[in-house]
Amino acid sequence: MQYNIRTPCLFVQTVVGDSFRSGGLNMFMEKFFSLKENGTDVRTEVMAGVTTFLTMVYILIVNPALLSSIGIPFEQVFMATVISAVIGTLIMGLVAKYPIAIAPGMGLNAYFASVVGAQGLSYQTVFGTVFIAGLLFLLISVTSLRKMIIDAIPNSLKYGITSGIGLFIAFIGLKNAGIVVPNESTMVTLGDLHQPGTVLALAGLFITLIFMARNIKGAIFIGMIVTAIIGYFIGLLNFDGVLSVPPTPVFFDIDIAGVFTNSLYSIVFAFLLVTIFDTTGTLIGVTEQAGLTKDGKIPRAKKAFLGDAIATTVGSMFGTSPSTAYVESSTGVAAGGRTGLTATVVAILFAASIFFSPLISAISSVQAITAPVLIIVGCFMMEGLAKVNWKIFDEAFPAFAIILTMPLTSSISTGIAIGFITYPLMKVFSGKGKSVHPLIYIFGLIFLVQLIFFPTH
Repeated sequence: MQYNIRTPCLFVQTVVGDSFRSGGLNMFMEKFFSLKENGTDVRTEVMAGVTTFLTMVYILIVNPALLSSIGIPFEQVFMATVISAVIGTLIMGLVAKYPIAIAPGMGLNAYFASVVGAQGLSYQTVFGTVFIAGLLFLLISVTSLRKMIIDAIPNSLKYGITSGIGLFIAFIGLKNAGIVVPNESTMVTLGDLHQPGTVLALAGLFITLIFMARNIKGAIFIGMIVTAIIGYFIGLLNFDGVLSVPPTPVFFDIDIAGVFTNSLYSIVFAFLLVTIFDTTGTLIGVTEQAGLTKDGKIPRAKKAFLGDAIATTVGSMFGTSPSTAYVESSTGVAAGGRTGLTATVVAILFAASIFFSPLISAISSVQAITAPVLIIVGCFMMEGLAKVNWKIFDEAFPAFAIILTMPLTSSISTGIAIGFITYPLMKVFSGKGKSVHPLIYIFGLIFLVQLIFFPTH
């Protein structure tokens, strides 16, 4: 298995690396990306880009699977996913020059689907909320508002939001796999583990976990492929081809007016807030891992945030949920990636994937293949719980309320609202009101009014 994984990596690394080294293009790359100054070379950067791509290419299957389940044409979502990933990652690579990849974020896509499904809204209207959130993120990225918002929000709420989203998407994975099913008396219960789809999902989950335990690069993607092969042989997966002419991307007629007529402000805020958290956390973590921070600060941070903001805005017009920086970029850094050339390679590989839409469409149509990914990614997002101070109750309970509310209400925005309402209230009555940033009081009041007078359910 390890030989099969490394073979395409070594092939791309050798061919591209040798091509660059043989001519002036190699010199241009070295100068443009400051390869020598960062202690790297073209071959290492290409290898790192392939590694990052393998660890996050699952989004090309999972994102269209989630959003097409609510009626959005699969090919539309597939092309939108590729477009937003290519645009955001190229900006990160060529402008910010960081080895970080961008694509539609996990959790945000599941939330998008739940908003459309549970609230009866058209996806054009919800794309309007994504578009507005993207524009706000763009504004925040070029001003000092980004730092102000990040500094104002307490860590317990940040970690609670991320962890709550993790439980939310893991629960969706369990439902899609048939592992849990509705039950009138207990809301949910254990499903029929003898159903073919459920058996396939469980097999895929354990296979992927084994790959991850063995630290195999691209474990999630490879696990999906192995699960798909099993699904094909037991008759659950059928496809007509592997390669085809790329689908034609189409602009959506997004409904921005519907955002205001339906009072979807909390949904806009939820998209905006989670995108800021995800991008900031990933940017800090990956740049520190790569040794690219200076005195604890991130050079070119504003340029890096532009990648997410523009990808989110453009993606909403083509048909996908908000984009974010991917923590899987850390695998490329571990492979030696230190510059924007790594991200540029990832963008090129995403662009090349448009020729494989028949294969990706077939795999995406079988929920048992994609469900294990949701469960595993949900686990990744629980890491922040260890950083919540559970011994201080007025810090712990708001985080707990968020984590509890998100999966039970199937609403990220409701969970965020509960957290922002309970946090300042508990601080005030515990005599610590002055420690709360004024913005938190403002957000808390807005969310309280939203829940009482303009509920989104």
